[in-house]
Amino acid sequence: MTGTRSQPAPAAVDEPVATAPEGTVGGWVLDPRTAVVILLAASITIMAPGGLWFVPASLVAGVLLAITERAWRRVFGLPAAAAAAAGVAFLLPLAAPWPVLGLVGVMGEFTLRLVVVGGIAAHLIRTIPPTRYTAALRAARVPSAFTVSGAVMLRFAPTIVSEARAVRDAMRLRGLGGWTAMLRHPLRAIEYFTVPLMASSLRAAEDLSASALLRGLGSQPRPTSMHPPRLGPADAVAGCVVVLLAVATVLWRSGR
Repeated sequence: MTGTRSQPAPAAVDEPVATAPEGTVGGWVLDPRTAVVILLAASITIMAPGGLWFVPASLVAGVLLAITERAWRRVFGLPAAAAAAAGVAFLLPLAAPWPVLGLVGVMGEFTLRLVVVGGIAAHLIRTIPPTRYTAALRAARVPSAFTVSGAVMLRFAPTIVSEARAVRDAMRLRGLGGWTAMLRHPLRAIEYFTVPLMASSLRAAEDLSASALLRGLGSQPRPTSMHPPRLGPADAVAGCVVVLLAVATVLWRSGR
């Protein structure tokens, strides 16, 4: 008896995930274009001269995004890290008029800005898959140079974090991890951590490059999407909240 073998249906290229990421509140998922605009606006305003005025507003935005994601560790950890960096930046130089403390204060101020921007970037990395990211940026007519590089970074950053944890666990098994071992042999600990991490990073970069070529990221034809990205109510609410925070910051600054 002969039978016919069913052929699998061709998969659509660059199909974004239609379901909400795990941990989001009520399917609260921002469109990648909205998240990228919020991240760029926060980065430009905070890193610009006088950008410290916008640090509280960006911190509130990062905490609200973490709440929608139910990332409770980030909800409490982001303000704590920002408060620690602010203490180093503004309170430590007041302890003594030493040039070294002034330099540490400048580094703390820059760290404060990075922490606040990193809180918003963490939400983008955790909730937006690279497929939705590339589909949304293509819909916005963003050049492929920015689209491909951003998609690679979204996949590369979690890979590096997991590799760093694996190297740290391997160092602990060999008695090289922990603060005691680092204080005893700091150069050796740095060497044993960076060399395997660099090697694993190179392997991960090669795998990601091959995966990008297989997915057609460098091809000339524009890939199609089964679920085209669309702006929703969550994007409207997020835009209104960001505008209100910016207006409140400007009014607060003008009133000082």
